[in-house]
Amino acid sequence: MSPGSPVTSDRNWWRQAVVYQIYPRSFADANGDGIGDLRGILEHTDHLVRLGVDAVWLSPFYPSALADGGYDVDDYRAVAPELGTLEDFDELAAVLHGAGIKLIVDIVPNHTSNRHAWFREAVASAPGSAARNRYVIRRGNGPEGAEPPTDWRSFFGGPAWEPLGGGDWYLHLFAPEQPDLNWANEEVRADFLTTLRFWSDHGVDGFRIDVAHLLAKDASVIGGVAADLPTQERIRAGFPDGQHPFEGRDEVHAIYRTWRELFDEYDPPRMAVAEAWVAAHRRVAFARPEGLGQAFNFDLLLTPWDAAAFRKVVEENLALAAEAGASSTWVFSNHDMVRHVTRYALPKDTDLVAWLRVGGHDPEPDLERGLRRARAATLLALALPGSTYLYQGEELGLPEVTDLPAEVLQDPTFVRSNGTEKGRDGCRVPLPWTGDGPTFGFGPGPASHLPQPDWFGAYAVERELNQPGSTLHFYLEALAARRSLQSAEELSWRPAPPDVIAFERPGGWVSVTNFSEHPVPMPAGRMVIASRAVDGMELPAETTVWLQTREG
Repeated sequence: MSPGSPVTSDRNWWRQAVVYQIYPRSFADANGDGIGDLRGILEHTDHLVRLGVDAVWLSPFYPSALADGGYDVDDYRAVAPELGTLEDFDELAAVLHGAGIKLIVDIVPNHTSNRHAWFREAVASAPGSAARNRYVIRRGNGPEGAEPPTDWRSFFGGPAWEPLGGGDWYLHLFAPEQPDLNWANEEVRADFLTTLRFWSDHGVDGFRIDVAHLLAKDASVIGGVAADLPTQERIRAGFPDGQHPFEGRDEVHAIYRTWRELFDEYDPPRMAVAEAWVAAHRRVAFARPEGLGQAFNFDLLLTPWDAAAFRKVVEENLALAAEAGASSTWVFSNHDMVRHVTRYALPKDTDLVAWLRVGGHDPEPDLERGLRRARAATLLALALPGSTYLYQGEELGLPEVTDLPAEVLQDPTFVRSNGTEKGRDGCRVPLPWTGDGPTFGFGPGPASHLPQPDWFGAYAVERELNQPGSTLHFYLEALAARRSLQSAEELSWRPAPPDVIAFERPGGWVSVTNFSEHPVPMPAGRMVIASRAVDGMELPAETTVWLQTREG
């Protein structure tokens, strides 16, 4: 048996799992250097066990210069020295499995870092070499290729092409330190299969695939002459499904079919979930059994606090999941998004980019309302068929840290946008474990890699454990209730007023959410849990309740 290998052969464990995302550098710091690490996670596995999650998803823990929070990977089959060792990883896998918790890791296949051995070899090699063919490289325009092949823009701002030497330019859809790989190259495909097998043999139960929709590029993007490539204006105008030069191309699914063949060699098969920012109907192909098996549904991340909008998202995604033969995923926060407590604390039309740019105070967020809505939304999602992905700190009700000073910001978006976009650091601030101390128990050192605000202590794990009614206690109770009630992946809608969503799950339990700003009559049934205190006669505004309406 390989290190930390699973002890169950349940091949469908992921379909209705609760998955807890850990951003390792901000979870817990064991050695006091200000950076979260694997031993820090090991020291706090009791928190994961107490929550009762089914799986942990680790964001990248590989060697990296952190040009993009670890998504610029130097070596896919190693642990960053500042985060620990491979032996630490094996111990973490074994401890989690011993507690009945599965382990999912991030895979970043669209690009390497510019410190990766392959890219260093490409820089040292001549145009047309095998080393350069591993990346998406084009000859530049003008005399001696001195101008970029196109006017394409990076997702992080600025040009998407960078000179490589000898008139060649390499594509980086993200930061310049993240050169895109050429997935038409068989060596690239074979090497990633080796990586997937490496981590599977180290006990990993599944993989989250970063920007899974970007791997396949139109063959004309690689090599050839620049004149045949569309302009940035043409890209903004859009393309028919599957024909964009680098987003959501149909050819990408051939890659994932080979991955699925590898995953299915294991017992149970390794699961995978695609991060694919494509139209909802295009996610189906990523989630099919012959592909990755599941794809993130991010629709609720972008949905305003509105009953009709929520119901539409739920109906559409349950139908898409059924079409794919998968289960849906429900997500409100992650390492790339403003925390949902804060989103729900703002007027629905707030421009988050502009709001963050001025420090998050215009308009001033109503955090009491934001937390009320966040708890209600979470309880609704936990009642739905499918899997729920939680992001570290949401179980504490943590708001976004909106006023980080420019000198501490790490997100490349801030620099690449010339400061017009503040970036994602506000949701990556290290967790508070104790109510006081220089890092609120994050680690034994004097500081953390992103500064924590003074008010973080009020949200500390230690404090919330001792506060009945805290958000942490709410999550503990909600996850326990979910475990006891969860059954077949089905629901039936129940009649409800316009601002209320109500549905029944097999076993005779009902979830009811009041999206309005006024109370509504409480439906009949034995109360299981509510997102806030209720008196039994009325369902308060912005509240979810679960009711047992019949037994069995």
